[in-house]
Amino acid sequence: MSKLRGKHKLNPTVTAIENYIRDNSLKPGDMLPSEAALCELLEVSRSSVREAMRTLASLDVVEIRHGHGTYVGQMSLAPLVDGLTLRLTIDRDSALRNLKQVVDTRIAFDQFNASKLIIAYQEHSTDRLREIVAEMQECFEQGKSITEADGKFHEELNSKLSNQLIQELYMALWKVHTQAVPQLKLDRKRDLKDTVDAHLSMVEALEAGDEAELLRTLEVHYGPLKRMIDEKIHV
Repeated sequence: MSKLRGKHKLNPTVTAIENYIRDNSLKPGDMLPSEAALCELLEVSRSSVREAMRTLASLDVVEIRHGHGTYVGQMSLAPLVDGLTLRLTIDRDSALRNLKQVVDTRIAFDQFNASKLIIAYQEHSTDRLREIVAEMQECFEQGKSITEADGKFHEELNSKLSNQLIQELYMALWKVHTQAVPQLKLDRKRDLKDTVDAHLSMVEALEAGDEAELLRTLEVHYGPLKRMIDEKIHV
């Protein structure tokens, strides 16, 4: 068998295809060889390649475009998000404590990033952040969900950080958080106005270059949710 074939506890062809992507320096969006070519290259059966591709597609390592071929995927953290959300909510008895851990981790990221964001926004405009806050305000006034705008806000906020992995991990936790809240039937409607105001205060703290105020605003931002979780845990 070709040296490209590696070891994998489920399907060695999975590792072999991963090695092919790595060894050939393929990037997201690059096209992979055809199924027949991979069978010949890796000296494996067609069924093995198909099974491997299904596994890799579920992990966002490849993207199968029916009728067009198979491409290197975005390798996003989507599988991590789905797995963490299920892990968090699968046991109702511990789900709220698990959610609290996710929120605490988000807070830790925010606190770690605060000084870096203050520095970054000395050189970048906050205009886009203000636009998103205005969108959140409009959604709130119309009785619509602010979740989409909230996600855009945090993605835009952290886009100025130099560490891309922190950006991706933060947004992964944001997605886990926002997917878990409705599953656990946490009603946050009473806190939406405070949430919108907290986002505006974050922007103002960035504009003022005030790290202490940014940290205080972050505490306000998460306060209602943490209290709600604590109340339900102790019911």
